[in-house]
Amino acid sequence: MLVDQAIWHWRGRRWAHLVSDESYDELHRFAERLGIPRRAFQGDHYDVPEDYRLEALRLGAVDVDARVLVRRLRAAGLRRPRSTAALWAPA
Repeated sequence: MLVDQAIWHWRGRRWAHLVSDESYDELHRFAERLGIPRRAFQGDHYDVPEDYRLEALRLGAVDVDARVLVRRLRAAGLRRPRSTAALWAPA
């Protein structure tokens, strides 16, 4: 599980990307552990607010630079074209 830095500003918060370079199933299971709903899936990643990012790291996600994250996602064959879906905002 990989997570980049929370540098994307939206709705007064900073956001990061959570991905798996193994499988989408692994990614969905990890997101569920974080309490992130499946509807928040962005095609090949989840957008996560900074506090969820910190919990992801605590649960074993690896902190990587955004470029490394994309490179590893592509190398795994899991990168999908950009979508226009909105960020997920936790309640």
